[in-house]
Parts: sequence; structure tokens; C-alpha cells
Amino acid sequence: MRRVGILGGMGPEATLLIMQKVLAGVTATDDADHIPLIVDQNPQVPSRIAHLIEGTGADPGPVLAEMAQRLVAGGAEALAMPCNTAHHYAGAIKAAVGVPFLDMIALSAAHAARVSEPGSSVGILGSPAVRKVALFEAALERYGLTALYPQNEDATLGAIRQIKADGPQPEARHALARASAELLDRGAEVQMIACTEFSLIPEAVASDATSFDTLDRLVIEILSFSTMGRNA
Repeated sequence: MRRVGILGGMGPEATLLIMQKVLAGVTATDDADHIPLIVDQNPQVPSRIAHLIEGTGADPGPVLAEMAQRLVAGGAEALAMPCNTAHHYAGAIKAAVGVPFLDMIALSAAHAARVSEPGSSVGILGSPAVRKVALFEAALERYGLTALYPQNEDATLGAIRQIKADGPQPEARHALARASAELLDRGAEVQMIACTEFSLIPEAVASDATSFDTLDRLVIEILSFSTMGRNA
């Protein structure tokens, strides 16, 4: 099997979650059946929120590029990053290494197209930074879809910060539930969980929505890449 490198720490719990999901995605009879991973759990990556929303703090791009290089030097044959907002810096990662970057944004847009009506809006449950940098727009537009974001961005950002600080709390769940219900009322029947903090509380998304987690799309790609050709 091919080894995948994980650019982690954004946040730390999300990195543990993707490892758990990759582990659960394998039918194994022994240790050797599982996916080989190299993980750089680096919580000191400069804040994406500070850089993109507040206009303060260092550029995360160079740090992510260095992480990518370390992972490849350690034997990673592809890279994955369980942070939606950090995909804004994917260009710096791709320029730094010569191995495939498993793009969670492109993978999620492709899945949204499979479960959406043509020309519809897709709800994006993520950081306000995702809207600010139009992270999903180009990927969705390739399929004739548009991105729709919650209107109360202060509440969304507050929930993300609370999860980072204290783990999932009722207030964060309530904020995500309100955001999801609002998007549904505005016509976004398909909704992406597009923040790996929100990946920790997927049950808060409106039950009437057709929702999926972008992290799960990345997990599927990791499994596919690693196991490709294993029986050849």
C-alpha cells in the first residue's frame, strides 16, 4: 500500500478524527491491512482565521510547504490536509513537492454535483474565511452549482472558536443547527460540513438536509489512493 502524509494540527482533534475515519474505513484481519500514514501534527501553523479574516498574523503558506516537504522526505507518496480553510494555501503545498495533493475541495464539489439538482445552491457550513476567499466557488461552478453561506457569520465563527478552545459544546451545536436550518430555508437542500471543527458535531446539521462531510470525501480518496493496485 502507498503511504499518505497528513498535514495536521488544524485543529488537532480534526487530525485525530481523520485518522480514526481512515482506520474505520479498512476491513482488516491484521495490523498490516491498515493504511500507512505519516502525520505532521503541527498546531503551530499560523492561524488561517487571523490571516484571512482579521488581516493579522503570518502567512500559513510557507509553514504548510515546509510540512509537505518533511512528509515527502519521510516517505509520503501523496498528501492530504484535514482543514478546509487551509486549502486556500494548496498552491504553496503543490509547488513545494512533487507528489499528488488529495484536494478535499475538488473532491467535495464533485460529490455535491452527484447529489444536487442541476443549477442548485449548495450550503457551505464552514468558516467565514471560506466565503471570503471563495474557496468552493470555482470548483462548484464547474458543475453549474453555486455556494450559499449562513448569514450570521459571527455565530459560525464563534462556534468554531469555541470548539477549538473547549471541544464540542451545546452552544456550538445550537449555532450549527441554526445555520443549517437557515440554509435549508433559503433553498440549500444539499449542505457540506466544510469545517473540520464541525466534523466533530455532524448530528447538529438539519435532518431534512442532504448533508455530507468534506472530511469523509478526503478519507475515501486516501483509502483509494493507498490501496490502488495493491493486488496487481
